[in-house]
Amino acid sequence: MFDFFKKNKKEEDSGELLPEQMEEESTKLNPLEISADEQILNPMDDVEKGENEAMAESVKDSKTQPEENSAEGVATELEEPEKEKGFFGRLKAGLTKTRNSINESFDNLFKGFSSIDEDFYDELEETLIMADLGLDTTERIIDNLKELVKKNHIKETEACRELVINIIREQMLVDDSAYDFENKKTVMLIIGVNGVGKTTSIGKLAAQYKKRGKRVMMCAADTFRAAAIDQLKTWANRAGVEIISQQEGSDPAAVTFDAVKAAAARDVDILLVDTAGRLHNKKNLMDELSKMKRIIEREYSDAHLETLIVLDGSTGQNALEQAKQFSSVTQIDGIILTKLDGTAKGGIAIAIQSELNVPVKYIGVGEHIDDLQKFDPQSYVNALFSDMDMRSDIEILIPTDDDNEE
Repeated sequence: MFDFFKKNKKEEDSGELLPEQMEEESTKLNPLEISADEQILNPMDDVEKGENEAMAESVKDSKTQPEENSAEGVATELEEPEKEKGFFGRLKAGLTKTRNSINESFDNLFKGFSSIDEDFYDELEETLIMADLGLDTTERIIDNLKELVKKNHIKETEACRELVINIIREQMLVDDSAYDFENKKTVMLIIGVNGVGKTTSIGKLAAQYKKRGKRVMMCAADTFRAAAIDQLKTWANRAGVEIISQQEGSDPAAVTFDAVKAAAARDVDILLVDTAGRLHNKKNLMDELSKMKRIIEREYSDAHLETLIVLDGSTGQNALEQAKQFSSVTQIDGIILTKLDGTAKGGIAIAIQSELNVPVKYIGVGEHIDDLQKFDPQSYVNALFSDMDMRSDIEILIPTDDDNEE
């Protein structure tokens, strides 16, 4: 119907997993011999002397928070003048471009049609696709809207505005048990392509969990990307947590083995495992992740395994495609959606959750530690549509299962 909205699924001849989002870097598998002894790092001992002194001063200042640099989310501590706004305020500000675009389109749509007909639905479909909700999600919303319009005998197009928002809100709901893993011994396997904010997300989560009184450890199992280990060490230093690492090129499974053994021995609450964002092809990725999972389940069977994928929300439909690619090779328990601040593609969170049936569990709207928070569907939808004029005089009859059986 809208050919120019179809997702770009081209892949390079090399068979690489996600070519459009990957950094140009060497991914040659060259495992080095691993020492039998695990390497437990004191966070304050593994940063270069000059950088370490600056980091130490930053850690002392509780009012400073990290900012990403150009590498892949290594942060520097900055003051947080916007903290008073609260997370919802920053979320609303971050979604301004998306909200303005949707508001303008909705205003033109709902005020431009005098009757609810197929032309109206076609225009609404195009509007939602333009907001990066995706074709499948949009069609689902339109179908639900048609059913509600029929059941409630709605004649005014303006009344459909709130119906659409309510339908979206219902599709975004996250189960109450989604965060049960935070109260268990847990190994969090963090996956995703390079450049999406994987290392930054791990650092922010580590800092937040430690602040809540949990014992946290990191595992630097992304041994293929240059500087990945050093970046994670820097974050471990800022968060003040332990980290297990080996040298660049080491076998990720061997590093994971060391980490889970150390986590079990030290009664760690949460072990955050960084993984490679790019290998030669899907088979290599699947084999590596499967091997790491087997080690975790065998060596730390008492721990819950939680696999989260990090996606860059500013890339729109490409983020959805990344999630589909990864879900084809490994089970995904949740999504960390980053870089929603300042993007015009904020609607992608709706498409991802709706099409994959995998909950968005955390969202990031800025560079500071507190700018990564648990996903609240109500707050998200409110931030996305908060400037719209909502009518309160419309009584909506939600179809029941009995109605659908008639």
